[in-house]
Amino acid sequence: MSNVLITSREANDRSNGLRRTLILALGTFAVGTDAFVLAGFLPDLAAGLEVSTATAGSAVTVFAAGYALGSPVLATVTARVPRRALLVTALLVLAVANLGSALAPTFSILLLTRVLAAVAAAAFTPNAGALASALVRPDARARALAVVVGGLTIATALGVPLGDALGQLLGWRSALAGVAALCLLAAAGVAAWVPFVPGSPGVPLTTRLSVLRNRTVAKVLPLTVLGMGAAYVVYAYAVPALGALGIGASSTAWVLCLYGIGAVAGNLVSGYVTDRWGATRVLTIGYLTMATALGVMGVLAATGTRAPLLVGALAAAWGAASWCQTPAQQHRLIGAAPQESGLVVALNASGIYLGIGVGTLLGGFSIDHGPTTMFATGTVLAVIALAYLRVTATATRP
Repeated sequence: MSNVLITSREANDRSNGLRRTLILALGTFAVGTDAFVLAGFLPDLAAGLEVSTATAGSAVTVFAAGYALGSPVLATVTARVPRRALLVTALLVLAVANLGSALAPTFSILLLTRVLAAVAAAAFTPNAGALASALVRPDARARALAVVVGGLTIATALGVPLGDALGQLLGWRSALAGVAALCLLAAAGVAAWVPFVPGSPGVPLTTRLSVLRNRTVAKVLPLTVLGMGAAYVVYAYAVPALGALGIGASSTAWVLCLYGIGAVAGNLVSGYVTDRWGATRVLTIGYLTMATALGVMGVLAATGTRAPLLVGALAAAWGAASWCQTPAQQHRLIGAAPQESGLVVALNASGIYLGIGVGTLLGGFSIDHGPTTMFATGTVLAVIALAYLRVTATATRP
């Protein structure tokens, strides 16, 4: 990011840069909504395209896998492209992909459009953060990055429930069309409001991946996949899973909103307490909370207990535990390779989406055996993540 150059005119305009990052946050909000919106209406999508709910969940898996695998490749091949042009193109491609998903006549075509959406998302999100840091004074970079990342976390809290509500009212195709419209709005805003910023010197893919030869990084990074996998075993299948807890389709949006509020809070609090308590302690609390929340929901599903207020509280705890991982894991990875912080953060982002893909895949395998089994799978994986954390806790300073 330090290699990004801007013109003298743009340098004089940096006082307005923080406001300009708001349009980038709208883009990350669209990306975040697109990444997870299918969870709100997966059974309806499955019925509409005549596939099982488990099969429909693979649409989330292919998006996550496409993002994880495409991100480092795209970062390499698009490095020299001017940032504004790259971001506008990515948002336009994302809009086309969502419109294609909305119009898809078959599930196979839907999967192809989800892969295209993943490629566009992988091109947009990291570069939005890099551009945000280039638009502001050095002393405002952290705030600029927080604004851009905030778009993703707010999407978790609001975008997915709103998509679920729209899907309930107008159907899942309309919800995806709404995401496409949001992408077009963000693209227009970036084109009109964000100044020209040239690309940066290219970094070969082999250099980006060479950091994996650092043994400490190689020990720490798998925890991102394990932890996010545990968090997302159930998420893509939230509608049938919550139905087993007595939460009707009309109330799913509220529970997902509570999950999202927990996710936002968990992410914000984690960044603060990691500096005070250390990453290992924060992650330990997070995995214990996740295992407890998913385990209790599994017991409620198994016993047929109806306790909507408790389910709402557990969903918020589940969301907080899911997204408290990212700041703490980034802290560990940067501590392991401080001279290559940009590369390890990018690899951690790929690990997040790879974990989401793995978790969704496991959820698809377990849903045929009932929601109780799905909750149990998530619980076991959270415990495995905790065990792996304790084994590798000495790999970096806490």
